[in-house]
Amino acid sequence: MSDKIDWQALQASLTLPTQAFINGQLCPANDKDTYDCINPANGQLLAPVAACSTEDVDQAVAAARATFNSGVWSQTAPAERKAVIKKLAALIMENQAELALLESLNMGKPVMDAMNIDIPGSAACFEWYAESIDKLYGEVAPTDANNVAMITREAMGVVAAVVPWNFPLDIAAWKLAPALMSGNSVVLKPAEQSPFTAIRLAQLAQQAGVPDGVLNVVTGHGHIVGKALGLHMDVDCLAFTGSTEVGKLFMTYSGQSNMKPVWPETGGKSPNLIFADANLDAAVQHAAQGIFFNQGEVCSANSRILVQASIKDAFVEKFLAAAKAVKVGDPLLADTTMGPLVDANHASNVRARIQRAIDEGANLLIDGQGNADDAYVSPTVFDAVDNQMSIAQEEVFGPVAAIITFADEAEAIAIANDSIYGLAASVWSDNINRAHRVAKQLRAGTVSVNTMDALDFSTPFGGYKQSGFGRDLSLHAYDKFTQLKTTWIKLH
Repeated sequence: MSDKIDWQALQASLTLPTQAFINGQLCPANDKDTYDCINPANGQLLAPVAACSTEDVDQAVAAARATFNSGVWSQTAPAERKAVIKKLAALIMENQAELALLESLNMGKPVMDAMNIDIPGSAACFEWYAESIDKLYGEVAPTDANNVAMITREAMGVVAAVVPWNFPLDIAAWKLAPALMSGNSVVLKPAEQSPFTAIRLAQLAQQAGVPDGVLNVVTGHGHIVGKALGLHMDVDCLAFTGSTEVGKLFMTYSGQSNMKPVWPETGGKSPNLIFADANLDAAVQHAAQGIFFNQGEVCSANSRILVQASIKDAFVEKFLAAAKAVKVGDPLLADTTMGPLVDANHASNVRARIQRAIDEGANLLIDGQGNADDAYVSPTVFDAVDNQMSIAQEEVFGPVAAIITFADEAEAIAIANDSIYGLAASVWSDNINRAHRVAKQLRAGTVSVNTMDALDFSTPFGGYKQSGFGRDLSLHAYDKFTQLKTTWIKLH
């Protein structure tokens, strides 16, 4: 049982993966440069990790291009790729505890969340896409009897995947599974804070039978490694999850280089609309989960909680109780439900946003700023928030809830849509007509009704506006990693 694992003992026995993985080999950066990977729970050094350079990126891309052109993966039958990726999914589960611990050490999430949610979710993602690939068909266009026009999908070639630190293995799987199943070769760039599971994943993929050079991992700083991938003339496609600011940079890099398609899934400031006719207890429970899960470090976190005036006082009372019930502590303890933020620098930024909200006049009901010297920020709750305040407009990426009161349906919709973002939204109402009306009017990629942040491999995940236009998950994800070809045959 996972709650019986001695995580400290497992940590002591681990050899941390700290090098890049290029063409089937672990390797240091060409210039031997490293950076320190820090445990956010205690500020201690975990290990020095390879700080790759543009030269390392060039080598990884060259390896990916060579393997793609060779056909050793790209030209195999879908059933062959399916068997390999299903084996990778099984290997992820065989190494579940190790991967969960690596996630927790890197970014501070409770190890039990990593063990029971992130790692099984990553394995299931590879399994789902492996099972999907031999159910996809091409098309034959309607032509006259003297012509045949076939429409087929082909792999893009070399795919760069740049993923964030909040769900390191999960979001890597969201990119890699459809990219690999399509026949592409991939260069994966994990966030500098969370490289461990990406490196281990590449090793497990090799063990599963993915040919050398098909999956490469380059570690290091975003402004060097990420930029090099974005500007690379031999990268055919770039998929990115992260901040809106960096997503815009990648789009700029595309225009400065080879016009590679860039698929950004970026920031959010998701509204949670709670109407007076909602099931209040369920709404409170999910509202707390929606902003405090994963330390609030979730792009689709329901950070703006819009509550109808007539139930506002009752909601706040119950919500504060739920916030105070969150157990903040050592992420390696089984009963911890909130660990530290990813690093002390990010925690400092979150505290600065909390202070700015106070200065702007928001009413601080629970102050979770804690010790300014560490990475821990506890649940923080503001009331009397105006939607024009920074706390309602800017992504905090921490456990900070902003409660906004509305009078009626029209005002709720107007407030919800008054944002540069449009990633997700939730609607709470037992009136089915209202639920449909409101959901249709919300400018968001996913609207969850009487639940929170609904997610499934069968449905696309992505946003409107400055939340980006990339879509992960579902069969629609194949659109990012394939291109359409028309083959027209004139019959004689």
